[in-house]
Amino acid sequence: MESIKKQNIANALATYCERYESQNRASNSLKNVSPATISQMLNGKWELIKDEMWRNVAAQIGYKEEKWEPVETSGYKRMMKILSDAQTNSMVMGICGDAGTGKTFSCRQYAQRNRQVYHLCCSEYWNKKVFLSELLLSMGRDFTGYSISEMMQEVVRYLKMQEQPLIILDEADKLSDSVLYFFITLYNQLEDECGIILIATSHLEKKLKRGVKLAKKGYAEIWSRLGKKCVPLKGVTANDIAKICECNGVTESKDIDDVIADSESDLRRVKRRVHAITQIKKEKEVA
Repeated sequence: MESIKKQNIANALATYCERYESQNRASNSLKNVSPATISQMLNGKWELIKDEMWRNVAAQIGYKEEKWEPVETSGYKRMMKILSDAQTNSMVMGICGDAGTGKTFSCRQYAQRNRQVYHLCCSEYWNKKVFLSELLLSMGRDFTGYSISEMMQEVVRYLKMQEQPLIILDEADKLSDSVLYFFITLYNQLEDECGIILIATSHLEKKLKRGVKLAKKGYAEIWSRLGKKCVPLKGVTANDIAKICECNGVTESKDIDDVIADSESDLRRVKRRVHAITQIKKEKEVA
């Protein structure tokens, strides 16, 4: 691995560590990364660190070596405002937006820039123990040998010690009912002390409303604690897409119009189309 890439990862790691009370705490938030390894990376002592470890650290702290230039879209700015408000005022809410609106990117950026923010990308296979493990891991807490009840107690205890913490459960609609019930426990024990955000597509709101209608256990409580509504996020606008194109090398009006027409307000489609246009231009230049 090139030295310049290692330096970029080390710089990103330094920023990551600033979110925690110490390097040891930051190390606890990363799987299979010792405090000594972090210290060596930050102090330029790289001789004994294998490339696999560099890639492991980069993946876990969210560092990516790519040429894509992100843009602060209108949805991104709205999401940042909502997250800041939720953290400052310990608010609990649900946020729904279509796939490709930049929800996860916005959450990652916010978590990287603010302390006491714990962003989890949820998965269908998570059970209670995995969910609590991921949450405690993001906090840098050692939970070795803990039972599920002890893990929950540690989560609540640690969050109560902090000033304006925020939990972001991204893709919350993927959580099973048994894990989703933990939201009620967290709300009840941390009300007005911790912000909690559930983020997903509109399927989350439909799932909760259907659960309430069917009188499924816990759903009425969850829906009530979210204020019986989810905050809607709009897709990217034509103006947003034009800015993205210009920042990533697509400047001709016809090409920008093509990207907008093809986008369906989905940032992933925008990225793919921009990539295709730039690749075609590179091939023409070589020819």
